[in-house]
Amino acid sequence: MPKSGAPRIDVPSEAPARASLVLASLIIVAAVANLNLSVANVALPAIGKAFDSSQSSLNLVAVGYSLGLAASVLYLGAVGDRHGRKLLLLLGTALSVPACLLAASAPNDTVLVLARILGGLSAGMAYPTTLALITALWAGPGRTKPIALWSALGGGISMLGPVIAGALLERFYWGSVFLITLPLAVVALVMALLFVPAHANESAEPVDNLGGILSVLLIAGLVLAINFAAVPHQGALVIGLVVIALAAGTAFFLRQRRAPNPLYDLHIAGRRTFWVAACAGIIVYGAMMGSAFISQQYLQNVLGYDPVEAGASILPLVVMMVLVAPRSAKLVETRGARTTLLIGYAFLFLAFGWMLLFWGEHSHYWHIGLAYVLTGIGAGLAGTPASHSLTGSVPVRRAGMASGTADLQRDLGGAVMQSVMGLLLTAG
Repeated sequence: MPKSGAPRIDVPSEAPARASLVLASLIIVAAVANLNLSVANVALPAIGKAFDSSQSSLNLVAVGYSLGLAASVLYLGAVGDRHGRKLLLLLGTALSVPACLLAASAPNDTVLVLARILGGLSAGMAYPTTLALITALWAGPGRTKPIALWSALGGGISMLGPVIAGALLERFYWGSVFLITLPLAVVALVMALLFVPAHANESAEPVDNLGGILSVLLIAGLVLAINFAAVPHQGALVIGLVVIALAAGTAFFLRQRRAPNPLYDLHIAGRRTFWVAACAGIIVYGAMMGSAFISQQYLQNVLGYDPVEAGASILPLVVMMVLVAPRSAKLVETRGARTTLLIGYAFLFLAFGWMLLFWGEHSHYWHIGLAYVLTGIGAGLAGTPASHSLTGSVPVRRAGMASGTADLQRDLGGAVMQSVMGLLLTAG
């Protein structure tokens, strides 16, 4: 027994009670966020026709959800660490319902963009909390498999969004794609309420609210500046957004160095295991989401696929991610995170090289499908070591920082890649 007065160290057990139900609950909550993230891509051509939208407006519809999520995850991850992760999980899942209803009934593309940003904020409450809870509730080698399942099933469900959305667009109007997650959100709320523990090693430190606001301004300014860079006559806006991002970034860095309880511990973030894993995730998820964004418009607008065919074409990516990710967990344990990550990168390099060489105006589906197979293998292999290295390099009380970074790498990578590719579409 510890001596009286000795500091208490919170160490999670190997697995929580009813571990399979807890993990299933967290994966379903993550599925709500992931599906809402991906359903808009396949509907972009229909949305453009309905509202006579410009390419820059469509880019904002596509990137709005990622923008809201990426801008909020660091701040909300810290809020969950302090005030209760389960509470934030439930609030975020509940808020996704009105956000979806607003998107589905939007009278114009401006309201649709705002609804997408609101949906991203709701996901910013719920999604990072799922990984933070896995980090807090599982320990040691037993944590790797839950992270692999969370990564694979979450990413796989995200990629199913275009398939379901394409089927709905064949029969219903464009807004139907934003209603897909409503039944799943109800199931997620009930399961999270029943099975997820109320508390799991939360921090007692106060939240750095100023740092949180600065992080929102930094990320939002960066993503929006990239998105508007190729829009004619918007040079002043782009410069203003860049200035906001740079000023917020500088102030955020100084604040985190001086704050007694920083939102983002720069000492931890400076560790090579942490920042290399964060950059790795940006590359992996940015590649996957960027390819999904561009390919849906390519398949429909260039090759003439209907929405169902375009959505279903991405199924090889989903299947390979789900099949490969559990094996990635074993590879991390036997060969290490770095080797697993590099193998995943190699497959992603092959995927984009194949797209560059063989995707054209008269490509056959096997040209498309093989690229998706390679992308799925690469993302399935690389996603687990990136998240595993992040969560393993922080104390449990700062799990929100690690999970927020893990989500930021995905959403910032996706937002930046979608913005860059949208910029190229606008310019071209």
